[in-house]
Amino acid sequence: MKIAFHGAARTVTGSKHLLTLKNGKKILLDCGMFQGLGRETDQLNRDFGFDPAEVDVMILSHAHIDHSGLIPKLVKDGFRGKIFCTPATKDLASVLLEDSAGIQEDEVKYINKRRAMEGLPYLKPLYTTEDAMNSLSHLLETPYGVWFDVTEGVQAMFTDAGHIIGSACVNIKVSENGKETRITFSGDVGRYRDAILKSPEDFPQADYIILESTYGNSLHDEHLTTPDILLRWIEKACLQKKGKLIMPAFSVGRTQELLYALNQLEVENRLPELKYYVDSPLSIEATEIVKKYPQYFNKTIQKLMQSDNDPFNFTGLKYVKSVEESKLLNFQNGPFVIISASGMADAGRVKHHISNNIENSKNTILLTGYCEPRSLGGRLMDGEKEVGIFGVEHQVNAEIGAIRSMSAHGDYEDLSQWLACQDKEQVKRIFLVHGEYEVQQDFKQRLIRKGFADVDIPEKHYEIGLT
Repeated sequence: MKIAFHGAARTVTGSKHLLTLKNGKKILLDCGMFQGLGRETDQLNRDFGFDPAEVDVMILSHAHIDHSGLIPKLVKDGFRGKIFCTPATKDLASVLLEDSAGIQEDEVKYINKRRAMEGLPYLKPLYTTEDAMNSLSHLLETPYGVWFDVTEGVQAMFTDAGHIIGSACVNIKVSENGKETRITFSGDVGRYRDAILKSPEDFPQADYIILESTYGNSLHDEHLTTPDILLRWIEKACLQKKGKLIMPAFSVGRTQELLYALNQLEVENRLPELKYYVDSPLSIEATEIVKKYPQYFNKTIQKLMQSDNDPFNFTGLKYVKSVEESKLLNFQNGPFVIISASGMADAGRVKHHISNNIENSKNTILLTGYCEPRSLGGRLMDGEKEVGIFGVEHQVNAEIGAIRSMSAHGDYEDLSQWLACQDKEQVKRIFLVHGEYEVQQDFKQRLIRKGFADVDIPEKHYEIGLT
């Protein structure tokens, strides 16, 4: 048996890991889209590094686009098998993939206008809305905690990863020539003190572990709570400067955490009387899906729901659905708050809001999660004074802030706690994926000090045999 790492290898996005069995069967773990990697991004997403038609089956850890976003292209390019995922992941992927296709179609139209003026050939989107809808029939719901047959000689089980609703760690048993090999793919590991979700579950003993490492050398700041931090920014940006507070936020996970924190401020009579706009149709749909699965919420939020049946709603909250309503926000003066996708500010409506408001020093852009260094959010976080948006250079006069502790990814203590259920002597090797290389090198040394003997950081398309 061999495993090859075709994405999220020494980088954070594009999760794709391919198991090839001795009988030739191929099992793909995730099929994510590369994001925020500048001009390289498009070409990286067009080349899988393998033939989709040769993949027999796929297992999806969760619905975030950097783990699911190339599923429509996989099917379009010849994949015909089943895609196993949890019920909540299927619900979320259904709306996320359709939205992703729409964004690509819109952006290609914009790019092609410029290419036409330059006499360059037109580009095609990676996939269309029709491709996205066609791919959904391959998704097969499977609950947590149940071993299921993947293909001959292979079983798998999902355990709750605590990252977003429906997120799972993938536990696999492969029987070949009378020998069983146990592999666990972490997907993305959540936090043990998450504001909304239950903590990650323990998982069965593994021989090989494929482990994400986004925050492998960081500790999230727990001294201030998210509501307290948000209140400080709202008071400064909106009450003192009378400007707009624009918060790029992923539609799944981050937006719901922000809404929950604002709801907490209202419960405590601390929420300033302002308009709070959620400008993302996808975020609206995702929030409704999250509400369908209260069984995955932690005890604190379940107790709150006994007196507050909607912990994501509060006075002043307005959902913006139409493009026309979204555009009008750019012609209105603050103070008010805009929460909009995408989280890295590289696509979606928030990119337009930043473009229209970044040169006004009264405004504030508050980044609320991880941003690839080359993404728009990453460049703003890095302090660049001039940024290109939609081909136009903008002076960065707006104040730039970040809530660095606000992440659905576990820090190195969370990741270490997740590993604590394992007998280190039985773990033959850990493969670190889904992280920046410098971070992974630090995390590798930490794991070695903890007693894991063999820790590898695979390059993209690296393939190795598992004995």
